[in-house]
Amino acid sequence: MSGYGDLLRTRGVARIISAQLTARFPSGMISLAYLLHIEQIFDSYGAAGLVLGATSIGQAIAGPLTSRWMGVWGMRPVISLTLVICSASLAVVAFASLPIWGYMIVGFIGGIANPPIQPAVRTIYPKMVTSKQLTPLFSLDASAQEIIWVAGPVMTTFVATQVSTVAAIVLAGAFLIGGGVWFLASPEVGRVRIPRSRRSFGAVLSRPPVLLATVVGFLLVGACAAIEAAVVANFREDGAEAGIVLAIWAIGSLAGGLAFGHIPIGPWALARRMAVVFVGTAAAAFFLDFWGLALTLLIAGAGIAPALAVMFAIVSASVKFSETAEAYGWVGTGQLIGAALGSAVAGFLIDAEGASGGFLAGAAFALLGTVIPIVFVRAHPDLRGRDASPQADTEPVSTIS
Repeated sequence: MSGYGDLLRTRGVARIISAQLTARFPSGMISLAYLLHIEQIFDSYGAAGLVLGATSIGQAIAGPLTSRWMGVWGMRPVISLTLVICSASLAVVAFASLPIWGYMIVGFIGGIANPPIQPAVRTIYPKMVTSKQLTPLFSLDASAQEIIWVAGPVMTTFVATQVSTVAAIVLAGAFLIGGGVWFLASPEVGRVRIPRSRRSFGAVLSRPPVLLATVVGFLLVGACAAIEAAVVANFREDGAEAGIVLAIWAIGSLAGGLAFGHIPIGPWALARRMAVVFVGTAAAAFFLDFWGLALTLLIAGAGIAPALAVMFAIVSASVKFSETAEAYGWVGTGQLIGAALGSAVAGFLIDAEGASGGFLAGAAFALLGTVIPIVFVRAHPDLRGRDASPQADTEPVSTIS
């Protein structure tokens, strides 16, 4: 743990982690808030799934595209513009009365304007710490990120059930605006300039570790989103119990990330961590009481942050610095689509089978996320004893003869 203390004492690290987590907090709130809000309006989880699907399409387009734009126009202009548009879309969904297709259009606009905070900060990290500190920093960040994906829904569930779904969406917007402004004001954002990538758009996906992290990240967060929806549906009459169970899940992930953050990353690291998520999630489908879910989701949570840390590290070690923003844009897109699609699939299965259907959906996502890194283990770099920093960009240099 002393290593994490040294990291947080490094100039700017604690500030930039806090700012980017606040700005990205709505990523763990919006899908669930939309699910609850649209279901309440139309009395159908399926209708809510359509809105989440439209949002995910926008996010799929936005992630790598806006990330690449940061290498052209800079971080601050791109993030500022998307921040304004995304905030406006949240306000429309919260307060406007629209037909289902209207909410789908607004969801799509909000998705395509999702601010590229994650690729920005992943690009900044290697410039803030030494190469030996980079992998522990990814682990620390992945552990803290669970506040977004797990604790975010806890807050959303509590506010939506105890106050209103409108209040839950407004709260997400407050985090988006406040955190976005804080991140933009951070000195580190102005100090790092992302070089313009010389490769064609999407070419970074030809690097196997980037594609592996994108696909497995999609499946991991899809499993998380399905679990969140299933927990809420299971404790429909008692939102407080749902919030407590999700909080225990978050604690499991946080503890796992901090405990395993310094373990060297070998070629089977991602598969092992995803297997933990699958086992806990599959067991949850058969233990729907409070204590059963608390225990099984504590187990599932222990694999989440460690798996994310592995994904961040193998991407960083496999690309050039000019490609990092776009690479993390693709990874972030996979995660955001997973969040929306996981909620949507779980919603339909919950309508048909009850809460157990949602947990089985999450288990299916996690199982695929375990099998894929086993089948494609050669795409997973062995980082034991290796530097996880991005490769330096090289170009011809004129000399005087």
